[in-house]
Amino acid sequence: MPHPGDTCRENWIPMTTESIEPRIARIWRGRTTSERADEYAAYLRETGFPPLVEHALWAQMFREDREGESEFVTISYWESIEAMSRFAGDDPRRIHHLPRDPEFLIELPEGVQVLDIVASDGHVPQATG
Repeated sequence: MPHPGDTCRENWIPMTTESIEPRIARIWRGRTTSERADEYAAYLRETGFPPLVEHALWAQMFREDREGESEFVTISYWESIEAMSRFAGDDPRRIHHLPRDPEFLIELPEGVQVLDIVASDGHVPQATG
């Protein structure tokens, strides 16, 4: 679902499904001030999210607006640690900051969370034209 500030479907990056079952979730979190949240959301969507969509089985980006700040969370899904390492490097928990992250983020995250998926069920909706 787009953020209320997003007025058109062109702002969405559709998830794609693959026949390969995801086994690993890689979770990144970052916080920015409320004043910079819309600008950072656009930057993250344009700069940080597309490489995940290109390399992961699929990816999601979330936003939670709070008093004075907004938290962004990206979750990418991978078939294995090896596949994730081909994208993220030898240490898949190591974070790769975007060039403008220091400008936007309240603090730079020190790492990402990597979780084994132990159960999954449900339907991933297909993007419509």
